Amino acid sequence: MAVSYVNINDQQDVGQRADNYLMRILKGVPRQHVYRILRRGEVRVNGGRIKASYRLQLHDRIRIPPVRTRQEMPVQYSERTARLLKEAVLFEDEDYMVINKPAGMAVHGGSSISSGVVEILREMTGNRRLELVHRLDRDTSGALALAKKRSALVAAQEQFRARTVKKIYQVFVAGVWPRAARVVQLKLQRYETSWGERRVRVDSHGQTARTDFSILDMAGTRATRLQATLHTGRTHQIRVHASASGHPILGDDKYTPAADKQDASSTNLRLCLHACKLTIPLAHQVLKVSAPVPEDMEQAWLQLKHSAEG
Repeated sequence: MAVSYVNINDQQDVGQRADNYLMRILKGVPRQHVYRILRRGEVRVNGGRIKASYRLQLHDRIRIPPVRTRQEMPVQYSERTARLLKEAVLFEDEDYMVINKPAGMAVHGGSSISSGVVEILREMTGNRRLELVHRLDRDTSGALALAKKRSALVAAQEQFRARTVKKIYQVFVAGVWPRAARVVQLKLQRYETSWGERRVRVDSHGQTARTDFSILDMAGTRATRLQATLHTGRTHQIRVHASASGHPILGDDKYTPAADKQDASSTNLRLCLHACKLTIPLAHQVLKVSAPVPEDMEQAWLQLKHSAEG
């Protein structure tokens, strides 16, 4: 293995962050390793060190150190996965694809999983430039947007940064959600557990986060069906805001207090969080997509209602 050099000659690569570009061309390299070689200065542009946030310029010459990749290995996925993703497409045009992501499917590969939604869809469509516009947790289902080309990605992500994107979720939480608790504004801070897992907690020194909640239905005193509207897009925002309010999301094994995990209403359920509506205002159109709540969540809610009535 040897040092390699890449020249930025394609206009579609101009303006892309260095970390995102490297993760796209270094297939199979864990994200952590990409950031490690950037921090160590092993990646250089025009002979100089760069940060992960560096925006590529036309004719830049990138030095890439020797890395072990699985680029030569084909992305592997089952016929069932291919069928699920084909059936999950909610919208598609020359710029974007929006799918109703199944729960349990990671949006991208990482250190513990070789391929996620974006890698599999690149293989299925033959479009190597397909990129995630945003992300959903592995256990969250719902509307997930992908861009088919660089210009479309930039346009959509600009709207996310400007907070003009509207994201609405349906969520089932434990207990009776108070009708007065319509807005939760608690700052959130990322941290790492003693075993190396990344999580989020409420912290006065964290980033501003706001979630609006409204009650859609009740399952007696056991559970509440809510609509959650994000005003900010912090990691695990709805999950932490719900838990901090005393009503963790059913099926959430990360943010449900240990004392509540034995509650029968929260057992044998996947994370009951679904991104049901996504609206992205763009220059020439408004990308507006609704993702139906999946059958497993609907059945779970019916069972909760039935048990509450019994």
